[in-house]
Amino acid sequence: MLAQPTPEHNWAERLIDAAIERTEHRVRYDGSYQSIDYPSGDVPDSVGVCTDLVVRAYRVLGVDLQQEVHEDMLTAFSEYPDIWGQTAPDPSIDHRRVPNLQVFFRRHGKELDVTDTPADYQPGDLVTWMLPGNLPHIGIVTNWLSSDALRPLIVHNIGWGPEIEDSIFDFPITGHYRFEVVHSPSPTN
Repeated sequence: MLAQPTPEHNWAERLIDAAIERTEHRVRYDGSYQSIDYPSGDVPDSVGVCTDLVVRAYRVLGVDLQQEVHEDMLTAFSEYPDIWGQTAPDPSIDHRRVPNLQVFFRRHGKELDVTDTPADYQPGDLVTWMLPGNLPHIGIVTNWLSSDALRPLIVHNIGWGPEIEDSIFDFPITGHYRFEVVHSPSPTN
């Protein structure tokens, strides 16, 4: 069961800490299909893409996006993009695709406005972009600021492993989400 966030260390801070910790790992960018365990499956820790950074950060907080996305796709498959020619959900890859995470966060989190105002992007928010070559991308907004203190820094894996960068407005933003999970304490008997 997920521990209750405390006022001193809330959900967003915990997510950011988990994402920043990922920058300490050497990760080779590799989005190739691999059959993985379900639930709680993962590709080897030494490989990954932008979505793997997000999935791994949420797992530290007790949220298995592999399972969450798969279960949602089982009940609402037609709501998800028909880009890959799938006829059914695949728990080995679905959570590793940015367009699927966008649908999931829209359905189960908060979809926020896409703006060019830095203050609209709060710590712990998720941002998606379209990179050159029509490549979808995702990252996590941190509570760290750019050297001029005008923009929040982003934790993402854009191809060189997990990094913290001043890059929020470097590419066209395609989505802005907030996805927090706070479990209620178990009833006592």
